[in-house]
Amino acid sequence: MPIDLYYMSLSAPCRAVLLTAKMVGVELNLKTVNLMGGEQMKPEFLKINPQHTVPTLDDSGFVLTESRAICAYLANKYGKNDKLYPKSPKDRAVVDQRLFFDLGVFYSSFSDYYYPIIFRGATSLDDGKKKKLDEALKFFNMFVSDRDFAAGDHLTIADLSLMASASTMESVNPKIFDDSPKIKEWMERCKNQIPDYHDLNQVGAEIFGQIGKSALAKVQ
Repeated sequence: MPIDLYYMSLSAPCRAVLLTAKMVGVELNLKTVNLMGGEQMKPEFLKINPQHTVPTLDDSGFVLTESRAICAYLANKYGKNDKLYPKSPKDRAVVDQRLFFDLGVFYSSFSDYYYPIIFRGATSLDDGKKKKLDEALKFFNMFVSDRDFAAGDHLTIADLSLMASASTMESVNPKIFDDSPKIKEWMERCKNQIPDYHDLNQVGAEIFGQIGKSALAKVQ
């Protein structure tokens, strides 16, 4: 049976799942959920995911939410080997740490700083939140300063999740990584290794970026 993915292309977490599915060779039956239109609150979707979030995966009745958990599941179940998500406890722990860093530090510092303007009608940016974002960028620049990829010498699901985040961040603010040269180099390496990267990720990131830049232009 096909694997259903409820998603929205503007969402970085959703695009991380698309990239992972591509890397493991899994075909997804894509079902768009328009968050802006409130489709996530419809009874038929709430029956599948009461948290009303995307991405939501339905693999023959097994329903899973949270993008990083979905990426790990796809790599575990369908990966041809363990390169994307290593079985070695120490190697996997580093991948997990990078995934949690993406969730709790990297992308969250970006969303904390920019989302009030983009989605909640704020009229100014918070300097304190900017410091947190700058700190997160320094951390990640350090992570990729002595290795080719986020968790080591080859691409893992951590890179896929972080790339979905980083591309979104750069689309909103094209100068965001100007002081993080190692992040820029890492992004180019990832783009070169991910099949169909542009269509699966960059297109959605750029549409999100247009929304973000339009909102920011009104307050700057």
